Amino acid sequence: MNTHLSILSEVKAGNYKALARALTFVENNIGPADSILKGLDSKANTTVLGITGPPGAGKSTLVNAVTNYFAAIGKRIAILAIDPTSPFNFGSLLGDRIRMSNQFNNPNVYIRSLATRGALGGISAKTIEMVDVLKASNFDLIIVETVGVGQSEVEIAGLADKTVVVLVPESGDEVQHIKSGLMEIADCFVINKADREGADVFANNLKKIVHQGTKAIPILKTVADKNTGIDEFCAWIIQPLTPDHSRKVFLFAEKAWKIIQHQKMQHIDKKRLLERIQAAIKLDNFNIYRFAEEFVNES
Repeated sequence: MNTHLSILSEVKAGNYKALARALTFVENNIGPADSILKGLDSKANTTVLGITGPPGAGKSTLVNAVTNYFAAIGKRIAILAIDPTSPFNFGSLLGDRIRMSNQFNNPNVYIRSLATRGALGGISAKTIEMVDVLKASNFDLIIVETVGVGQSEVEIAGLADKTVVVLVPESGDEVQHIKSGLMEIADCFVINKADREGADVFANNLKKIVHQGTKAIPILKTVADKNTGIDEFCAWIIQPLTPDHSRKVFLFAEKAWKIIQHQKMQHIDKKRLLERIQAAIKLDNFNIYRFAEEFVNES
């Protein structure tokens, strides 16, 4: 049997070791990665839940609480935790999330960390492909937790079936951004750490802004580290999706664009680029725009 067919067969059977291999192939674009992706079932309908929001909102703690809820009732959960990238070695800074460490021995839970590798919107160029591989492994829910870097986080809406924006009572500045970005991507707002002072006032202010929009967006309050409000949130997560085919066409066009863009750029050697810049930056006439053009022409 061809290598990619063998791996896909094991992935579909729920073999985590095969899944880890397949994800590594795809993330690094090595071995049978292309064949694995082309062999995926495009009709896989596992719900992808996007979790985004500002740093410090407790996204990882919320994901952990949601995972505990579904794993306890026998559901299989995959978590793709997208972490900040180290500018020095292009690796993940956070690695496997400490707050989710109790999940690693749970047979119903699979966790994978992924570095953004310079993607400004918190979505790695390989995130889409890795989510598609996870869909092939018959999970009941796939959770994608992003870095949370502000308005550029709208990219998650192109990947997730449902997008959750997590805020805290002190998120006054983020409310201003809602009008110009987050409102467009949020299917649900979660006010985490809702036991803090000002949570009710913040929730009311957020409701006023939401009511000005064109779609009804639920606003839920949670205290994830105390498991408060998690049942209600999970009940929303499992509600049936309302298909939006007009949006799906747009999202698939964006998906194709990212795949084509990645294929066009895959010949660029990032380490060589770094070495070249280290030398070029010492020159008096260094110009990053001329340098980039020359580097692309040479590659």
